[in-house]
This record gives sequence, structure tokens and C-alpha cells, in this order.
Amino acid sequence: MKARVHVMLKNGVLDPQGEAVRHALGALGFDKVEGVRQGKVIDLDLAEGATEADVTEMCEKLLANTVIESYSIEMA
Repeated sequence: MKARVHVMLKNGVLDPQGEAVRHALGALGFDKVEGVRQGKVIDLDLAEGATEADVTEMCEKLLANTVIESYSIEMA
């Protein structure tokens, strides 16, 4: 079983990496980009019997800083 976790900064939290990417895109001539939010994707290979609740617990305890980040989980 596989799970994919998308972690993003919450709205209202400054994203300096996203701003750096937006600035670099502008410098390369991509002037139609008004904003960039950068996040991370974590792919997990899970043992048989693992559940979405297990992945949620992993996110809450380690994979995401829930004070400033939100996450979503895709199970496959």
C-alpha cells in the first residue's frame, strides 16, 4: 500500500521559498506568475494493514508542523 502526503504552509504564513521562486521566475521572463506557495510531497510505502489513520498520526507527530502547515493524504 502507498500513501502520498502533501504538506503546505497554511494561508497567512509567510513563504520565503515560494517568494524566491516567484522572483526567480520573473527574472527568467515568466512575468505572468503572481504568487508561489512551495510545499513538499512525501511518498510512503506502507506495510499491509496500515490505515489512513496511521498516516494521519504520522503527519500529526512528525511529517507536518501543524502549527504552520496543513496536509492532505492520498491513499493508493
